[in-house]
Amino acid sequence: MKPIETSRRRFLAGTAAAAAIAGFPNLLLGQTAPAKLKIGLIGAGGRGSGAAHQALTADPDVVLWAVGDAFADKIATSLDGMKDFGARVDVPAARQFAGLDAYQKVLESGVDVVLLASPPGFRPLHLRAAIEAGKHVFAEKPMAIDVTGVKSVMESAKLAKQKGVSIQHGFCWRFAPGVRELYTKITSGELGRIYSVYGRYLASAPKPLDAGMGKTAGMGDVEWQIRWWNNFEWTSGGPLLEQAIHTVDKVAWAMGDIAPVAAIASGGRSHRKDIGNVYDNYSIAYEYPGGVVAQVAERQYLADCFQDVSDFIYCEKGTAVAPSSPMVLGPDGKKRTWMYRAQPGAEQDMYQVCHNEFFAAIRKGEIINTGEYMANSTMLGLLGREAAHTGRRITWEEMWAANQDLAPDTLKMADSFPIAPVPVPGVYQFA
Repeated sequence: MKPIETSRRRFLAGTAAAAAIAGFPNLLLGQTAPAKLKIGLIGAGGRGSGAAHQALTADPDVVLWAVGDAFADKIATSLDGMKDFGARVDVPAARQFAGLDAYQKVLESGVDVVLLASPPGFRPLHLRAAIEAGKHVFAEKPMAIDVTGVKSVMESAKLAKQKGVSIQHGFCWRFAPGVRELYTKITSGELGRIYSVYGRYLASAPKPLDAGMGKTAGMGDVEWQIRWWNNFEWTSGGPLLEQAIHTVDKVAWAMGDIAPVAAIASGGRSHRKDIGNVYDNYSIAYEYPGGVVAQVAERQYLADCFQDVSDFIYCEKGTAVAPSSPMVLGPDGKKRTWMYRAQPGAEQDMYQVCHNEFFAAIRKGEIINTGEYMANSTMLGLLGREAAHTGRRITWEEMWAANQDLAPDTLKMADSFPIAPVPVPGVYQFA
């Protein structure tokens, strides 16, 4: 697919080169927040509604002010689930916006903070618009579904620093207290040299199309694909990006967020027989400096198969195991030498910790800008996906040099938009 020149593709010169060596951003001094923070929700599905709940819980002076979604019925369902917040959900019909331009109307409604939770194919466009409008942003994972989108996110992160507004991310495990404590032991060197990493995300497919299920009669291609967005690359990025990106991000975290060298991978559609174009399994080997190999196994099988989400970081002085019951096993791989113990009264819900820290920083005038590693973790997922789709060994530099663009910004709901073929290794190429 050829790139479509729209606002999402306005890049700063040198972005790709800078991204490859970017480190963890610092907190910058921001401006004092108003007494009442008005929140705008863009994307009113399950994760978006959850983010709104967490924002309202994080700060007693937060008010949900506007909601936008591609579909009006999603807005109604979302608001119905937030009745317990009473007058703090102040979203009359005039501030409920449906359609593909709903994000613009939310940004124009007088909000201070926006929560971005639309399908990830729209994330770069929405993030750029929100930063240009001078809003603080919480952005759900992943940050993009293609290389062009990641470059746009990197540009938006730079612009946010210039404007003095926050970007907080939705890589939720980075906020889990026990996982944080464990990964501090890894990244500080307490466990010695890392030998290898293995992460697995073995789950079922969320909202899969049934075999033989076609487009709803009378509905445009674009509307139908957005309603079933998990099943299409241009809206979801596929299961590695949309779901198992958490495991990919924890690989990046364990490795100190340094750039990998390359990836080799395989994948395909073992169970899926629907007309979507996403794979249902990936097996990836990420090559890192020093000879460290990080492996990721991902699958979304529809049948009754073993399911598990676990990470194993094999280190010189023991094996770190996460995310449930974070612990360290001794060199023998059996005896437990450390296990996380929650502090009494400390918030343990990682989603809530994320928003508590986000809004506390805004109140203190501190600007959180996590845009760079948000982009890098997303690109790490793309590196693995494209290695599987092409059947090639792809380097980190090749990924940043590419111009892959899968998510057009100018589509209308009723447009014709054929489903792209399922990538075939050895045949499929990306540019």
